[in-house]
Amino acid sequence: MSTAVEHLLAVRKAIVKAELEANRREGSVTLVAVSKTFESDEIRPVLDAGQRVFGENRVQEAQSKWPRLREDYADIELHLIGPLQSNKSEDAVALFDVIETVDREKIAAALAAEMKKQNRFPKLYVQVNTGSEPQKAGIEPKEAVAFVKRCRAIHGLAIEGLMCIPPADENPGPHFALLEKIAREADVEKLSMGMSGDYEIAVGFGATSVRVGSAIFGSRT
Repeated sequence: MSTAVEHLLAVRKAIVKAELEANRREGSVTLVAVSKTFESDEIRPVLDAGQRVFGENRVQEAQSKWPRLREDYADIELHLIGPLQSNKSEDAVALFDVIETVDREKIAAALAAEMKKQNRFPKLYVQVNTGSEPQKAGIEPKEAVAFVKRCRAIHGLAIEGLMCIPPADENPGPHFALLEKIAREADVEKLSMGMSGDYEIAVGFGATSVRVGSAIFGSRT
């Protein structure tokens, strides 16, 4: 058994434990294995272990490995979890099943146009910058509910979820609580929150998916 598979099984076990401790149904949280910077031969053992939901940060990198992997594993669900540039929206719509980083009007308009053109409709999440960090993507919390409404009303987008990345040096709990509050106000069901260092905490705050990379694949070069 490869080290990554051992780690995958440990993470799955920890998620189940966190679900039970939060009085949530076992299996209510989806594990998104973050495979950015890892090559196909490093990902295959994890696929062979049954993992099917993966996250990538960059459209171009994902294009270099996932079409080939999908030839062997047809039921893969691929999430874009990194910032999206409008000029990459065509490729993103063609490749990804879930786009978690809708965060401004220009991206919403570009995705709406591409989805109509390709007749392909990835699930969409709005990224919220819960820490209001200037260097980080995501819409400001106070603007998030109105933005979700505009995405639906103006662009015809079915926003299903919210995503956040709390500041690295802060307690993530208040950020997860804020995202859950915004989701209720925006009538959004899915919450993508929690990464390798805090995914168990996120489960307790209502995460429906957690994005775990280094705790499975190891540190990145």
